[in-house]
Amino acid sequence: MKKYHFIALTIIIIIGIIFIPKLIKSKEGEVKFKIVKEEDIPEKIAEVLPRYLMEERALTCKYRDEIYVVVTRGEKSSKGYEVEIDKIIMEKYSKDIFDIIVYAKFADPDFNEIVEQEYDYPYIVVKTNLKTMPQEVHLDVEYKD
Repeated sequence: MKKYHFIALTIIIIIGIIFIPKLIKSKEGEVKFKIVKEEDIPEKIAEVLPRYLMEERALTCKYRDEIYVVVTRGEKSSKGYEVEIDKIIMEKYSKDIFDIIVYAKFADPDFNEIVEQEYDYPYIVVKTNLKTMPQEVHLDVEYKD
């Protein structure tokens, strides 16, 4: 009976050695964030946002020691376009120098869907746990079906 307990314990330890580092590494560099509702966007960010709504890009803003990330889709001729942030990854080069990659998912209206025919400027604002601004912001886009 003790032999089976020893074998089971050995298997559990081996599985732990294999999988725990993968779980820890998968979160390494990932930036935590929270979506900011439109009515909760800080006034200073809301004031500069119109300058960037015409472009498809990702940018960062600092307001009261908080770092925000904004992803814009540019001008669209109808409603129904969406943008969401899947994850944000930090690429560190030294202690205080890093870039971020914003992984965004874009959705377009279905071809057969009836949508309002007015100009729209889809965007999303998130508040991050970053303490300093990145050197550069890179946008990686995936289109949803």
